[in-house]
Amino acid sequence: MRTMFLGVGMGLVLASASALGDEGTPGRIGPTVETQTLTYSVDGEQYTGYLARDTEKEGKRPLVLVVHEWWGLSDYIQQRTEQLAALGYVAFAVDMYGSGRTATHPDEAGSFSKAVMSDWAGARSNLETAINALKDMQGVDASRMAIIGYCFGGGVALNAALDGMPFKAAVSFHGSPGQVVETPSHFDGRVIIQNGLKDQMVEQSALVSLLDTFKGVETEATLIQYPNAMHAFTNPYVDAKAREFDLPLAYNAAADAASWQVMLNVFNKVFAAPQPSAK
Repeated sequence: MRTMFLGVGMGLVLASASALGDEGTPGRIGPTVETQTLTYSVDGEQYTGYLARDTEKEGKRPLVLVVHEWWGLSDYIQQRTEQLAALGYVAFAVDMYGSGRTATHPDEAGSFSKAVMSDWAGARSNLETAINALKDMQGVDASRMAIIGYCFGGGVALNAALDGMPFKAAVSFHGSPGQVVETPSHFDGRVIIQNGLKDQMVEQSALVSLLDTFKGVETEATLIQYPNAMHAFTNPYVDAKAREFDLPLAYNAAADAASWQVMLNVFNKVFAAPQPSAK
């Protein structure tokens, strides 16, 4: 498989607060996040991902892959990627649809996402291509990787864990519990499944089945369900989609904040340097 990884766009996101410099002039504290739109090729098809990192931070940092909702790699997913970079991670939003395509209608989104999940080998190849292109990039610690995903992307993250991919953690936010990996494998990392109790697009029985599958391959998986939260509870822009297409979606600020903190707590644990053994 031939792989190309080319930068085609760049920008800066100033994740900072105002301060006073040594001479009493306005200064800046906090990270400067650099973003790049990157194009890579998988079996001849072009994909456009989104990279964010703090270029002033020294040393190698964990790599976090971010997998988009069924709408595609939207501004919202780019913002999540930038948030992770501001916290010190190298974050890369993977393009699962090709050519940076995004959907404008649920029927189109359903078609795009179904095509990806019906070809899991191709989806895994996409993730592996992104990892291989990023692992030697300055500041990336390829021994410490995680994958997170939203809605459709949550399903991708969970199936990556079922397929035993080399991540320290797989975190799903209101993700699809559908299992497309035919022969699940043991996963060495942590699996976190975060769902809304009022989610009408995820069957509770499917969540139970997924947990049973992880248990069957001796993988540590945790299901967290948030009261009063509906599907897409992390996306502050989703209420407009709900009204436009009459979909059971709603943003929930409390569940959004809580689920993000759960993810960060897991990252702090799985990415921590090993402690020296006591003598």
